[in-house]
Amino acid sequence: MFQPVIPMGGLGGWRFLQQTYDSQFKTFTQNTQLQRNTEYFRENIGNIESAEQLVADRRLLTVALGAFGLQDDINNRYFIRKILEEGTVSDDALANRFTDPRYKEMSQAFGFGPGEYLKVSEPVFVAAIIDRFEAIEFEIAAGDQNETMRYALYAERQMAILAQDDMSNDAKWYTLMSEAPLRDIFEKALNLPSSFGQIDLEQQLGVFKARAKKEFGSDDLSIFSDPTVVQNLITKFVVRDQIAQFNASFSSNAIALTLLRGG
Repeated sequence: MFQPVIPMGGLGGWRFLQQTYDSQFKTFTQNTQLQRNTEYFRENIGNIESAEQLVADRRLLTVALGAFGLQDDINNRYFIRKILEEGTVSDDALANRFTDPRYKEMSQAFGFGPGEYLKVSEPVFVAAIIDRFEAIEFEIAAGDQNETMRYALYAERQMAILAQDDMSNDAKWYTLMSEAPLRDIFEKALNLPSSFGQIDLEQQLGVFKARAKKEFGSDDLSIFSDPTVVQNLITKFVVRDQIAQFNASFSSNAIALTLLRGG
């Protein structure tokens, strides 16, 4: 199976991945197992009429969950069935009770819930799910080579989606703060300390917005609908993550040297 090539870490690695992404992604998606999964989904998802049927078919569920980065829930079939069956129209629907927005996104996308319409037979829906599944599978594979690159790819894909959501700006910030990868990216990009998450949530929001305004000229997350602003965010994240790794390595080496010298 082809694995993404990332010859170096830091900004150089990110620039290389950007320049070669199209060719690497094309090669990656030609993997036999990946193609079998996507073709099976394309040919069979239109026959699904209920959430119960979907969760009973592990191959379909693999693609459905993978498209939303929820592949770790593959064995939680009853839970996923409830997420899909309850939909998102009701405020007390299970998907709406989670701060993690991916469950709501998945439930909305399929449309099994009350007051929603089922989309599984729509070609546009099928193509969108497969595209997302392949993109996230590539991100995971890139992360096996370099975790920072997985986060960078995630930000490149997800920030535009969050930026264009019709929720309030504060709601977007709270969503970002609850989504671990995006939170980590922003904490590093904005040079916040590791203990930052221990303070009051409203205080965190104030700090995030103040730092964002300083770094990007605005605390309105809608600015990340601009790919240039997203790349600015990723550059700050990758560079500061590399510095943090270097400092940690230097500190560890210094401690080891001190121990070897006997104190």
